[in-house]
Amino acid sequence: MSADHARDLVHEGYDVAYVQEKWLPVWDEIAPFKSGRPDDPRPKKYVLDMFPYPSGDLHMGHAEAYALGDVIARYWVQRGFNVMHPMGWDAFGLPAENAAIKRNIDPTIWTYENIAVQKASMRRYACSFDWDRTFNTCDPEFYRWNQWLFLQLFERGLAYRKASKVNWCPSCQTVLANEQVIAGLCERCDTPVTKKKLTQWYFKITDYADRLLEDMSQLEGKWPDKVLTMQRNWIGRSTGANVLFQIEGRSEPVTIYTTRPDTLYGATFFVVAADSDLAAELAKGTPAEAKFNEYVEATKAASDIDRMATDRPKTGVFLERYAINPVNGEKLPIWVSDYVLADYGTGAIMAVPAHDQRDLEFARAMDLPVRVVVDTGEEDPNITGIATSGDGALINSGSLNGKSKGDAIAFINAQLEKDGLGKAARNYRLRDWLISRQRYWGTPIPIIHCPSCGEVATPLEELPVTLPPAAGLDLKPKGTSPLGAATDWVNVPCPKCGQPAKRDTDTMDTFVDSSWYFLRFPSSTDHAQAFSREATDTWLPVDQYVGGVTHAILHLLYSRFFTKVLFDMGKLSFTEPFTRLLNQGMVVMEGSAMSKSRGNLVRLSDELEKHGVDAIRLSMVFSGPPEDDVDWADVSPSGSVKFLNRAWRLSGDVSSAPRVDFTKGERSLRIATHKALHDASFAVESFRFNVAIARVMELVNATRKAIDSGCGPADPAVREATEAIAIMLSLVAPFTAEEMWERLGHKPSVALAGWPSIDESLLVAEAVVAVIQINGKIKERIEVSPLISDADLEAVALANPVVAQALLGATVIKIITRAPKIVNIVINNA
Repeated sequence: MSADHARDLVHEGYDVAYVQEKWLPVWDEIAPFKSGRPDDPRPKKYVLDMFPYPSGDLHMGHAEAYALGDVIARYWVQRGFNVMHPMGWDAFGLPAENAAIKRNIDPTIWTYENIAVQKASMRRYACSFDWDRTFNTCDPEFYRWNQWLFLQLFERGLAYRKASKVNWCPSCQTVLANEQVIAGLCERCDTPVTKKKLTQWYFKITDYADRLLEDMSQLEGKWPDKVLTMQRNWIGRSTGANVLFQIEGRSEPVTIYTTRPDTLYGATFFVVAADSDLAAELAKGTPAEAKFNEYVEATKAASDIDRMATDRPKTGVFLERYAINPVNGEKLPIWVSDYVLADYGTGAIMAVPAHDQRDLEFARAMDLPVRVVVDTGEEDPNITGIATSGDGALINSGSLNGKSKGDAIAFINAQLEKDGLGKAARNYRLRDWLISRQRYWGTPIPIIHCPSCGEVATPLEELPVTLPPAAGLDLKPKGTSPLGAATDWVNVPCPKCGQPAKRDTDTMDTFVDSSWYFLRFPSSTDHAQAFSREATDTWLPVDQYVGGVTHAILHLLYSRFFTKVLFDMGKLSFTEPFTRLLNQGMVVMEGSAMSKSRGNLVRLSDELEKHGVDAIRLSMVFSGPPEDDVDWADVSPSGSVKFLNRAWRLSGDVSSAPRVDFTKGERSLRIATHKALHDASFAVESFRFNVAIARVMELVNATRKAIDSGCGPADPAVREATEAIAIMLSLVAPFTAEEMWERLGHKPSVALAGWPSIDESLLVAEAVVAVIQINGKIKERIEVSPLISDADLEAVALANPVVAQALLGATVIKIITRAPKIVNIVINNA
């Protein structure tokens, strides 16, 4: 340790390292944050931080997130609440498994060793967690209930298995949910994602799409607008119509979804997604089959993002077949192209090139006709090459001519339904949640496949279906689950018929674990059920959730889905899991994400060693609004050390007794104290923690001034201010605050001291400036009591010599008074 760092830790008599080691065992013994003690009369509040992956020791991002969550939890404890602030580990999944493969060790060993390291670091960081409630999602006692939940969904038809093209990561060698593909890349390793046809398990989240949207009304003003917008866009509800198109040579019609059924008369061709089953069916046996197969192979590598790009050249193959437009009987040539996605609607579209830009670009590339059917007042797309997507009167559209968009849609939908050719419909961007993973380190899917009985649920009394030992299994990713090689584990009798059968060898996506873990904490020691209704009714929904915005359309959406399913099952009394949500920004270095490769990695352990826990926590909280990124290059933990030392010195300078009548203290310092408490309360409850710290800093300065050149250390106001500083500091600098509290003559813990009562009379200014206007122009300013009434202010204004002189010879028409700020006298100068 350098001399500078040593001075940071021992500054003018305050030994940071000693103080940290002194108080940790004391807190372990008194457990100030233990929740759920029998007969605890305090009102309850549930504060929760998103739990971490155990992929190594805590990093700078953890330091920010847990410092912010701790401010909230500690504040509500100080305000007299019985706060449950638990912590566990999201312990299954690819990061732990890949790390274990790289080191050639069992992922169980790797995971639990990392959990022990992180837990020790959290203790050192003085997090206010209730450790009696902790669990890890890789504990069989936890994932037993994962399997129970799966079977509840399976029984209700909400968990099902089907063959379909799925997102495939060639590096991780596993499937990914749509939400885990970011800009065409795997969210874990940034490898370009491809498509692969597999039989997989899904949860039917689409059944809850409308409720997921509508229940956002419960979250308005309590969740960040950004998160709600992201979820709305991801669900992507649109209204339109399902329309039946007959295909020449095919007995069954094809259903297409369109948001603009009013433009049916403008359809001039038909496009089917190149990678859809329908395209393969329509191409089979046609002269275009060979070209079609070549085209499909050539387009396989393109991601959905690439395929939807507006600047991507349009390509395709004419299948030499035709669809029949149901409104006018026109034959539309059928093309396949990669700009249509197989999982949007039905994977087929009617193309209206005059009013859709991508359709227009395709039409121009393939020399297909363009017919304008909406008069928007813009130039003809045949000339400009720009589709007109605006509203206007319908033209070239038979019975729809002259109608507006809204009227035309209503008319054509009714006509389609009457003729049995379609009907009004909704469509969603949201797809069912794919939960199968071809990896070892996850919850085994509790289904047995029987040749006679099909998919059979594992009996509840046999749960948990535990993972077989990793020893002897090749865990390296190879496209199939390693569990398939555990033959003694796989081969079991069918629970229904007793014949030889096989376990499902896939494991569940780890987002299944995190989609309900918050329900487990209040019932973490209940071995008979996943959670008790009594416990959830007592503690839930979560009052305050803290975590990164990266989970806006993954974990948060899935948690909302699970909560609604469990509500429908009668297991919960609420439909939204998290009442309030706080998203924190990232911790970066010199404007970039920290990484070894960039050479800008800052290790939390090194920073704690240099500056101490309190300085790092304070620096994180004081750096700016929590939702903003923290650039560590701009942060000064050394400055935080110096401030904490100034605060600590106050506790040694106070010379009055612990029990003293504060009301007899010097008034100006008392006003500063109560204003700081008032402002800090408001700032914490509105997530402006940096503002709360600024008020504490101001109070430290005011108190030092009072001691050195004012009322002196014996004045009761100095003790009141110093105790208030210790209590407020306990939210961000618990070691310093506890040391101050002891030096002030109190027993631990300052965390339970209670937020001081605020004397409202001290918040009222002794005088305010009132403005007197005549006909809206300022004539005079006077000092008045902030409590003055409208009548008294009006009388004072009229009696003012300057105002009285100005009113001579004038007629007062009316007087508008808004005490204590303004009086406007309206006169007639004539």
